[in-house]
Amino acid sequence: MFLFCTAIPLHTTAPIEIIDVTMHIKDIFHQSRVQNGQITIYSAHSTAFVAINECESMLQQDMVTFLTQLVPQHQDFKHNRQPIDGRLNAHSHLLGLFMNASETIPIADGELLLGRWQSIFFIELDGPREERTLRIQIIGER
Repeated sequence: MFLFCTAIPLHTTAPIEIIDVTMHIKDIFHQSRVQNGQITIYSAHSTAFVAINECESMLQQDMVTFLTQLVPQHQDFKHNRQPIDGRLNAHSHLLGLFMNASETIPIADGELLLGRWQSIFFIELDGPREERTLRIQIIGER
């Protein structure tokens, strides 16, 4: 059994930002040379997440609009009354209740088993942020 771990550093520029990381993930996957197993993509943040969805620019705009409307930023959230790091980000944490910190994708015969229209996204809910990290773990047979 082979185990490969790495990380992708990210920089975000918007309050809510959807970043397609599919090509980064595929590059890392190909470097691992794993033929059968699984890859896990993990965000170690409480206001940034991982999702699999379709990569289409108008859909991504719809996603940002949906998230913005789902939990409006300027409400009287208790978390914002005494923020730990000075960020009024209760809305980001609440949106995170509907998201995943990680996604796991099967690997078979040297291929990631993503669907035809599926892409992998890092979703920032509390940007902009200078430093974010997406962790990648691949386990399997070469």
